Amino acid sequence: MTVMDDWVTAVCAELDLDPAAVPVPAVLDLARDVAHQVLRPGAPVTAYLFGLAVGRGADPADAAARLSALAGAWPVELGADPADPTAP
Repeated sequence: MTVMDDWVTAVCAELDLDPAAVPVPAVLDLARDVAHQVLRPGAPVTAYLFGLAVGRGADPADAAARLSALAGAWPVELGADPADPTAP
C-alpha cells in the first residue's frame, strides 16, 4: 500500500465511506488539470464540487471528464498572476 492508499482508507473509515468507491486517479487528474489550466487554488475547490456532484449521483468518470474538458477549454488571461487566488 502507498501513503495515498493509507490516507484514503483512514479518511474513508472516519467518514464511513467505501475506499473502493474513491476514484483517486480521476480526482488527481482533475485537480492537476484545473491547477495547471485554470488556477492553482481552483483545484481543491473543484475537487470538493466534484465530490458534491458524485455524492448526489453523478457518474464519477463522466463528471471528471466534463470538468477536465472545461478546464482545458478555459481561456488563458494574459498577464494574470497565477498565484493570485482572485485573478480571473
